[in-house]
Amino acid sequence: MFLRRSFYLYMLIAVFVIASGMLWPVLYSVGLLLCVLVVAMLIADVVVLYAVAHVRAQRECGEVLSLGEQSRVLVRVSNDSPLWLRIEVTDEAPVEWQMRHLSMMLYVPARMAAHAGYDIRPTRRGLYTYGSIRLFLSTRLGLAERRVTAEQARQVSVYPSFVKLDRASLATPHDTMREQGTRRRRKIGNHTEYEQIKEYVQGDDYRHINWKASARRHQLMVNVYEDEKSQQVYCVIDKGRLMQQAFAGMTIMDYSINAALMLSYVAIRRDDRAGLATFAADFDTFVPASRQNGQMQRIMNSLYRQETTFEETDYAVLCSCLQQRVNRRSLMVLFTSFASLSQLRRQLPYLRQLNRRHRLLVVFFADTDLAQVIADPAESADDYARRLAAEQMEYEKQMIVSLLSQQGIYSLLSAPQSLTVDVINKYIDMKRINILS
Repeated sequence: MFLRRSFYLYMLIAVFVIASGMLWPVLYSVGLLLCVLVVAMLIADVVVLYAVAHVRAQRECGEVLSLGEQSRVLVRVSNDSPLWLRIEVTDEAPVEWQMRHLSMMLYVPARMAAHAGYDIRPTRRGLYTYGSIRLFLSTRLGLAERRVTAEQARQVSVYPSFVKLDRASLATPHDTMREQGTRRRRKIGNHTEYEQIKEYVQGDDYRHINWKASARRHQLMVNVYEDEKSQQVYCVIDKGRLMQQAFAGMTIMDYSINAALMLSYVAIRRDDRAGLATFAADFDTFVPASRQNGQMQRIMNSLYRQETTFEETDYAVLCSCLQQRVNRRSLMVLFTSFASLSQLRRQLPYLRQLNRRHRLLVVFFADTDLAQVIADPAESADDYARRLAAEQMEYEKQMIVSLLSQQGIYSLLSAPQSLTVDVINKYIDMKRINILS
């Protein structure tokens, strides 16, 4: 139980009236009467709060939240008692989110319910724990306050941005291109896949005769193959220390994970096979490319708890492991970050090796803060020095794009906030001109 400010205010008035009795004796008795009255009201208020007041509270939020997307959390409070209540609601959000002032005021009539809500935007993936809901009840008298604890601790998971998958399912690039009249290419590569068995006719390739089926049917049967329609698309995510750089509360690795998830979804919708690999100093996660049911869930579960490390990225390990695990030529979309042109030159032999075996698209990030520094007017020597350093770093980014192009490696320099759209558009452009094979 807590005494509210109004109780102390009433008692202060009563004490002032008693003190005034030094000048006007009649006020001394009035002051004592006021003190007794305030105490009696306090006792009645406490009895009502503990004997009559009965409330319930429930938190309404998804058990799975989407990284970087705004979500609404509702706290619904039911007043089951026959009296009007003033209820202050305090929700204990996960401590990692640093939301320290989740206090909401509700005025709930008798036998009624009310709700209050707030918005959250998780900026890190993982498993988080909500605490209890604290309710502070007071009546119309407002002299005392009772604390009630409801909705004990529960866990919520923050996954990569699956909300965008729901939006994309309404109008995917596959459907958009069809509406625009874009002609689809049936043949992507020179690979073939099994389609059916049929009777042998003159002109069929004898190398495709199925001897087991022929023995069962007592006549020659041949396997029929068709040109394979799907292309393997692997999202390869660098987890090294440079991927910890943050923009708008999210690391560039988080932006990469959201973009990889969306790209995988679009690739599967366009009849391609999506896969995943992550690495830093060691090769970490590998999900073989597939377009079967459940592939998106496997990719999402693999991306769920990925974290950056403080280790230096080892591209030699990446090349070695991909050579062992990926036998077919594929599109490798590498999400990474380069601190300087010299760092790229050190890794360039491994990128060339990947590009010889596969089709490589290197995705790295434009620093939006640098663009702001360059755009701001310089008013002092320090401002000019900062602008010069920013222009030098921006120039090196453009030189990285140029150097990769000279080596026949596709690249994409994108701002983190527009990464998902830029990557998907680049993939569609590459697929449209048939350079994935």
